[in-house]
Amino acid sequence: MAKRPPVPRCSEEDRKTLEVWAHSRSLEARLVERAKIIIGCLEGKPVSHIARDLKIRPNTVIEWRHRFERKGIEGLYDLPRPGKPAQYGVDFRNQVLATLEESPPEGQATWDGPAVAEHLKSSVHAVWRVLRKEGICLARQRSWCVSTDPEFSTKAADIIGLYLNPPENALVLSVDEKPSIQALERATGYVETDSGKIVRGFKSTYKRHGTLNLFAALEIATGAIRTQTTAQKRRLEFLEFMDQVMADVPEEKEIHVILDNYCIHKRNDAWLNVHPNVHFHFTPTSASWLNQVEIWFGILSRKALRGANLKSVEELRHAIEAFVAAYGPKAKPFVWRKRDVKGSQLRNTIVNLCN
Repeated sequence: MAKRPPVPRCSEEDRKTLEVWAHSRSLEARLVERAKIIIGCLEGKPVSHIARDLKIRPNTVIEWRHRFERKGIEGLYDLPRPGKPAQYGVDFRNQVLATLEESPPEGQATWDGPAVAEHLKSSVHAVWRVLRKEGICLARQRSWCVSTDPEFSTKAADIIGLYLNPPENALVLSVDEKPSIQALERATGYVETDSGKIVRGFKSTYKRHGTLNLFAALEIATGAIRTQTTAQKRRLEFLEFMDQVMADVPEEKEIHVILDNYCIHKRNDAWLNVHPNVHFHFTPTSASWLNQVEIWFGILSRKALRGANLKSVEELRHAIEAFVAAYGPKAKPFVWRKRDVKGSQLRNTIVNLCN
């Protein structure tokens, strides 16, 4: 019986690295195979068994075992090979990133791959390889609200505190209005694209039949929603909606209402004096995303309004009321997971983000 070679020495950290490599689905196949070879050696398996399991030659197992014994994890990488040096290396990568910080060429608002390649007098494919490797998507855009409210931290903490730790035995409501919802009449259906995909389609022309305003109050603890449609969105309609909400709540119950800074939400001291159990909390300026009812408005738009064919304001009102009735039994509270977005992100540079 052939003598088994001794088990190679391996640190716990290297062992964990080998395990990760061996189960990776994104690492190069050759490194995955080499990691499996070494793991087999660490488990004390004979060379012939490792070669048979991995469908490779025994000499291959012996070679990578020796490389690992001499250099550890580093020995599993390929050695530098002779030949023409790489044309696009680290210096080219740095030139691409530096170019993106410069003003775009005359006639363009932003940089794109061909413009960068022309500026550097290089291959556009090499530029795209660098951009892909760095995770830079020049054609994709993202926008967000950056609040300049000097009391942003205090106001935001007040609002989020009501979400995460509301006062005991109190009702927390998130209130806002969705203004000027249009009743649009246009043909909709399904169409087949050039690629053979079947997608929702709608006619490019449409007819307007008026608008409605929607007031909504979201109960934070349960996700229940109260709504009212109106022809106008003045302070009068806002307070009428609040009266409707208060009618369903015991007079002695403490109520905290989260609102944005729209004018009709302010200067309602007379109404608040009549309802001493109600407390208004205002979000920071340019931070409407702190108001959870905006999430519900988004769901309403996606499920009931976008792509709808509405021939009158009454059809629009019925569509909204039907959605609210269907949503009610399935309502659940939203879990607060909003990440902090700081204005300083707008001042970040490509070089800072990629280094």
